[in-house]
Amino acid sequence: MNHFHPLIARWFEEQVGRPTDVQQEAWPKIAAGEHVLISAPTGMGKTLAAFLYALNQLITGAWATGRTSVLYVSPLKALNYDIQRNLLSPLEELKKIFEEAGEVFPEIRVLTRTGDTPQAERRRMLRHPPEILITTPESLNLILSSPSARAILSRLSTVILDEVHSVVGNKRGVHLITAVERLVRLSGEFQRIALSATLRPLETVAEFVGGFSLQGTPENPRYEPRRVTTVLSALQKKYDLHLRYIPVASEEDPGDVWGPMVAGVKKIILQNRSTLIFVNSRRLCETLTLKINEGEKEPLA
Repeated sequence: MNHFHPLIARWFEEQVGRPTDVQQEAWPKIAAGEHVLISAPTGMGKTLAAFLYALNQLITGAWATGRTSVLYVSPLKALNYDIQRNLLSPLEELKKIFEEAGEVFPEIRVLTRTGDTPQAERRRMLRHPPEILITTPESLNLILSSPSARAILSRLSTVILDEVHSVVGNKRGVHLITAVERLVRLSGEFQRIALSATLRPLETVAEFVGGFSLQGTPENPRYEPRRVTTVLSALQKKYDLHLRYIPVASEEDPGDVWGPMVAGVKKIILQNRSTLIFVNSRRLCETLTLKINEGEKEPLA
């Protein structure tokens, strides 16, 4: 934790504990300004590895506030809103720690820009750009197509590309990485931090993330690949899988299809800190969520 302000290091030790192997390996490289590809299973701290040094730079004033310095891009819209919530909570905790220590804590705004963002909020974003902007590849391309919107991305320090494994080798990946290259022409060179689930070959993904930088003169241009350092977790994630069948109908009421299913799902939710439920459609997801939360003081899902 030598690369962080002592109060940030203290917060991490109190709230998170010891760094994971990818965090320990990635932070010195990120602090040195290297482009980094972090590959690790879910739950190994990839996102915090990417964001914590950026937060450190914003909090300590190494990066100016009042402009967008950090751009986070994920192909999953739902994940973007989770990332926003997961950043706001640590920022509140860090603000309290700094203020108790008598140190200045700057305003750091975290906003999400997707197709669902209301026009009024988009206009406010242009007038007062967030320090951290969260978006999708599609929305990033739309921002770049608007002269007024792309102005907020003219002084980036770092771009975080999440879930890279889901777009490498398909059209969305091309859409994403061409937008990143367009950002270079707008903002100049910036640090690239890519996050991915474990995949092979890492070298190919690193080449995708890095792209080519323009060298030489306008008369004699030369393109050279950007060097991207790979950080691969050595830890193996263990999965404890159980297969069980929930009765399709209640014995008391054979026509009740939902009762046994909801009861079974609720039992699983209450036994665990977090639960991921897969369904076949959005309509089924909304119906199941409604029935799970019926009669509960606080929503379970």
